[in-house]
Amino acid sequence: MLRDEVGRLAGNAVHATWEAVVRLGALGPRHRRARNFARFGNGSLIAFPASVIFGEGRIALGEGSIIGPLASLSAGMPTQANLRGDPVITIGDRCMLGKGIGIVGHDRIEIGNDIWTGHYVYVTDQNHGYEDISQPVGTQMWKNEPVSIGDGCWLGHGAVVLPGTRLGRNVVVAAGAVVAGLDVPDFSVVAGVPARVVRKYVPGDGWVSVPRDA
Repeated sequence: MLRDEVGRLAGNAVHATWEAVVRLGALGPRHRRARNFARFGNGSLIAFPASVIFGEGRIALGEGSIIGPLASLSAGMPTQANLRGDPVITIGDRCMLGKGIGIVGHDRIEIGNDIWTGHYVYVTDQNHGYEDISQPVGTQMWKNEPVSIGDGCWLGHGAVVLPGTRLGRNVVVAAGAVVAGLDVPDFSVVAGVPARVVRKYVPGDGWVSVPRDA
C-alpha cells in the first residue's frame, strides 16, 4: 500500500512538472527568442517542445496563430542562419498548425490567414534532382519553387505540399495527399498521390465531383 501511494504521488509530480514545463516552454511574442523572428504577432504561440526552429530572422508569424508541439520550422540555407532579409516563410493570422508540422523553406512559402492543419503535415519549396543516375539523389542539386497556401485552407493529417504548389482559398487537402506542383483553384478538394482535384464548388450547383479525366 505504501509503495502504491508513493508511486501515485511520484506520478502526479511527474505529470505536474511536465505540464509546467510545457506551459513555461511555449514560445510567445514576449519571449527573448521571439525577438529573433522577422515578425512574431500578438497572441501567437509555438508549443513546447519544438523539434527545430532555424532561420527565425526570415520567418514571419502573424497574430493569434498557434503552432503545435514537435514543429520543424526552417528558413534558408545553413549559411544564411544569422542573416536578416525578406521573410522566406510567412504564416498569417489565426492559423492552427497541428502537432509535428514541418515547414522547410528556401525560396518562398506563403501561408495565408485562417489555415488549419491536422498533425504531421509537411510543406517545402525545395526538392533534390534525380536526373544523374551516377550520383546519390541527396547530393544532386536542388530546385526551388515558391509555395502558396490561400486563406481558409484545411490540410488533413499527413498531407505533403511540394514545390510549386499553389492552393487557392478554402481548399481542402485530404489526409495523406501529396500535392506536387499543382495549381488548385478556390473552393476545391484535392486528394490522392499524386493529388488531383476531386471536388469543386460550382455556383448554382454547389459541390460537384470532378471526373478523373477532367
